[in-house]
Amino acid sequence: MYLEIVSPEATLFSGEVTSVVVPGVNGDFEMLNNHAPVVSILKEGNVKITGNIELDEAVQDRFTKGDKNTTLLKISSGTIEMKDNKVIVLAD
Repeated sequence: MYLEIVSPEATLFSGEVTSVVVPGVNGDFEMLNNHAPVVSILKEGNVKITGNIELDEAVQDRFTKGDKNTTLLKISSGTIEMKDNKVIVLAD
């Protein structure tokens, strides 16, 4: 599936991923390929991206490496939309 993470300053990431886990207001939830459409508010926490991704050098300092093929992005709040195998995260 395709993931795009956008902050007020810049697009932090865009590309193909295996899965993404986000900090929803009612708890973390994971989205995989062919997930049902979702729109949700996000709370403070980590966006966990799974897949072999390449980060732009200008934003690498915003991300941390997790275990195996995971990358983490700390957010303070945001929204997420998943539709037609495309996930858009608007993050602060």
